[in-house]
Amino acid sequence: MPIVTVSMYPGRTQEQKDEFAKAITKSAVEILNAKKDHVIVVFEDNPKENWFLAGNQL
Repeated sequence: MPIVTVSMYPGRTQEQKDEFAKAITKSAVEILNAKKDHVIVVFEDNPKENWFLAGNQL
């Protein structure tokens, strides 16, 4: 059962998340041979101030 976690800045619409989750699910079915009903996609909306690259805030 693939569990895919997507971390991103807040601001995407529910429609965008729905479409992206469908695309991820489709890819998991095609590439991993997973059953559609077994694919879980979790969105984590994290404020920009919580993101760091090489120790520096983005």
